[in-house]
Order: sequence, then C-alpha cells, then structure tokens
Amino acid sequence: MPTWVKVLLVVVVLVLVLSVGAGVALYFAARTYVPGLVESGKQTYNEGVEYGRRTDNEGCLNEAAARHARGEGFTDLLKTNLFLRACLEKSRPTPGFCDEVPRQTEFMKAVAWQQRQCQRYGLSPEKQCGQLFQQVQQFCEQHHDNSGGSGSGPAGLPTPPPPATPPTPATPAPSRLR
Repeated sequence: MPTWVKVLLVVVVLVLVLSVGAGVALYFAARTYVPGLVESGKQTYNEGVEYGRRTDNEGCLNEAAARHARGEGFTDLLKTNLFLRACLEKSRPTPGFCDEVPRQTEFMKAVAWQQRQCQRYGLSPEKQCGQLFQQVQQFCEQHHDNSGGSGSGPAGLPTPPPPATPPTPATPAPSRLR
C-alpha cells in the first residue's frame, strides 16, 4: 500500500474518532448544563414580567442597561435581553419612547442609533450593547405595527392611513324586454 494512502487512512480515522468524541462530550455537556440554563431563563423572564408591571418602558430600559453594565459573559447578555423583552411587554407605555427608534431594516440608521444609545447609557460596545437596543427596536416595531392608532410609526413618522375601501359598483337597472 502506498504511503499516501496510509496517511489518508490515518487522517480519516482520526477525524472520525475526534467527531465521535466531540459528539459525546456535547451530549453530556447539554445534559448537564441545559436544564440549569432553561431554569435561569424562566426566572429571568419572570423577573422581567414582574418588574414591567411596576414601571414604564423607560424604567425597563434603565434597569436592563444597569444589568447589562454589571453582566459578565455571554449568559448574562442573553439574560439581560430576555429580561428587557419581558419587561417591555408588561410595562406601561412611555410617551415618545419609540419616536426616534429606527426600524431594524434601516441598517445604517439602526447601527448609528444603537451606538448613540450605548454611549448615552455608558455601555461598552465590546460587551455587545447593541443587542440590548435591538430588543427595543423589535418591541417598537411590534408595538407600533399592532397598536392601530398610535399616530406615529417607529421612526417618528406618521403611520399611513388605512387603505380606502373600493367603491361598490353600481348595479345596472334591470332591462325591460318588450
């Protein structure tokens, strides 16, 4: 058997062994850590709901920004986003809260707005603070799209009027046959 075939065979076997080992390790890690993460997520969601019932939209954002500043690592980032979203859904409206918030599809405006908000709240872009304000964008888009009469859209623009109902065609008079 040529040397290159032996080397190729060893590499293939090594890749298979490493893949199986990684799969087994991932399975045991998931069994160990996922239940705790799910429970922690439920607890954070409930905290957001309870906090939201006692405050307004701005109060939710202020608390989430404070939590984000104290947060350490990816898990805390996810928990803060979950807290903010749950809180915003249950909180009282803050007048003008969504007026300057760009739509998520306005990419350049959204990035610039997120950066300004990070600076305003003293949050570091290295800690992915933009994701926190993406929650605000999602909330404002959903809130304004479903409010049916808030008077202004997510970027402070007036909401378009409802489509006009088409006129009903006049029914022709019955013709008389003679």
